[in-house]
Amino acid sequence: MARSMRRWLWVHKWSSLLCTLFLLVVCVTGLPLIFLDEISEQWRGDPGAAPLSADTRLVDLDQLVASAVGKHGAFPGETVRWLSIEDDLGQIWMGLAPSYGAARALDHVVRFDARSGRVVRAARSGEHTSPMWLGLLFRLHTDWFAGLAGEFFLASMALLFLIATVSGVVLYGPFMQKLAFGTVRAQRSRRVRWLDLHNLLGIVTVAWVVTVGVTGIVNQLSTPLYDVWRATALDRLLAPWRHQPMPAQLFSVQAAYETALRAEPGKTVRSLRFPDAQLGSPYHYLIWTRGATTLTSQLATPVLVDARSGRLTATPPLPWYLAALLMARPLHFGDYGGMPLKILWAALDLMTLGVLGTGAYLWIARRRTRSGAVGRIDPTAR
Repeated sequence: MARSMRRWLWVHKWSSLLCTLFLLVVCVTGLPLIFLDEISEQWRGDPGAAPLSADTRLVDLDQLVASAVGKHGAFPGETVRWLSIEDDLGQIWMGLAPSYGAARALDHVVRFDARSGRVVRAARSGEHTSPMWLGLLFRLHTDWFAGLAGEFFLASMALLFLIATVSGVVLYGPFMQKLAFGTVRAQRSRRVRWLDLHNLLGIVTVAWVVTVGVTGIVNQLSTPLYDVWRATALDRLLAPWRHQPMPAQLFSVQAAYETALRAEPGKTVRSLRFPDAQLGSPYHYLIWTRGATTLTSQLATPVLVDARSGRLTATPPLPWYLAALLMARPLHFGDYGGMPLKILWAALDLMTLGVLGTGAYLWIARRRTRSGAVGRIDPTAR
């Protein structure tokens, strides 16, 4: 038993030490990201609008496109990359680029009132829909400015943190056999008090840490998971069009939108990507629909509509790994239960910072104690 506990202690110590610095950064940057939507909405200062319901009549999407890229539009001659229907804001966002081949860094967004089509704000390249510092925190939280390599690295750190959490739970039982739950021995030494606090915060946050850790790992794998879907299921669907050029003249986007709604009755359209050889289909509108309940609103279903003819091509089933990804994203940031859940997520994030901070202190204090003990040994004694 003692040997087993020593092994678990070794696992706990080294898995914790390897990931602590990175997890501290992730927890600090994640705290404001929990309130990303609220901060961004306040920063934009958009006029208030009632959320969209399933029976809300939206502005004609063809008129919307014409008002953006038509001769007298805000960005005449530009390329529309995507449309996103923001239900909670009562807006439709349009992603634009100077040309199809333009770098993604030159993309910009025009925000419209979803009911009237009025332009809420026409952004220019380099402008953002949230504060720049929030975007920097998001990059630091997700990939440390290292792209896919950074995502994989942070996923490995999250895995180490899960190992540290599980090993900590294993050690917690024997440690607390003679102590009441939640005991912090205030009369003992500072190191013992910090150890008790570390154990208390760790066991209180264990369920949340596992939840956020697992969903964080899934989120970090979003790029390769989407690439797998495009290279397998989507590629098979596109086989009949493989050697055709991209359509020069697009079919009505409003008609494609209505086709998707007929194909998925009872659902609403979440977003619509124009023909795109990099992120969608070069020959289709890729339309993502979602359900009306709290759960199904997070599960998007793809619909492919031929961009030349407007005919429905397919409604491929969502593979399990993309379903897991779509469920993980909102759960990771506490987006399922409105502001009460976000506040709870923030409190648990702060507690996790306490776990990491007290763990780092305990390791440093132990090394100092050992160094002091070595320093007091008489080197001439034999």
